[in-house]
Amino acid sequence: MEMTRLTKRNHYEEIKDQLQRMILDGKLKVGDRLPSTKEMSESFGVGRSTTREALSALKAMGLIEIRQGGGCRVIRNAPAEIMLPELDSMRMNRNTLLELLEARQSLEVSNAAIASVKRTDEDLAEFESLIEAMSVSVGDDREGERTDLLFHLTLAKATHNSIMVRLFESIANQLESAIHEIRRVELYSNKQVAKRLYREHYAIYEAVRLQDSELAAKKMKHHLQHVENILTKYI
Repeated sequence: MEMTRLTKRNHYEEIKDQLQRMILDGKLKVGDRLPSTKEMSESFGVGRSTTREALSALKAMGLIEIRQGGGCRVIRNAPAEIMLPELDSMRMNRNTLLELLEARQSLEVSNAAIASVKRTDEDLAEFESLIEAMSVSVGDDREGERTDLLFHLTLAKATHNSIMVRLFESIANQLESAIHEIRRVELYSNKQVAKRLYREHYAIYEAVRLQDSELAAKKMKHHLQHVENILTKYI
């Protein structure tokens, strides 16, 4: 099993992409066992935790199973573009999805700025509770997804503008139905990405807490661009 040694430390995506290509190209077939985490880590030149992150992502994509006590086996070799049924609807409506992402960024950057000015102590208490919940849910895909969505909804409500809230809910609901599975696999099932998302949410919260509207807008734009860069790879 030929692996290319990585040039960047802790770059789990390169490992995931290499292994995924091997599976899709038939170099690794259904039923094949992968080398041990130790062997792969040595081949790639990374720590075992980085290799485990890559394997977790492949498991979330449905390509491998990770057995109790160690050992991974290929269980699926479907091309990436049909692994998830949601991808069909995403590609059929690519322009609409890109417009939704664009609209979401415009709306949420504004929400962050407005919420920074209009947030109340009660809003801040909700944010603090959410931030705490997000910090302990890193690596838990379902809880991470739930608290992420709730954070953005809470931000919209902190504008104290009912139209802003309805606009956010409308956009979020449409995106949710189209990218739910992809978002969970790529954002929440991987601890490194989840940790970065937590830091980005915390930065937005801090700006809102400080009532710095310019900083809040900047941090929200940075966060959404990061998320969109990941999601648009699949559109």
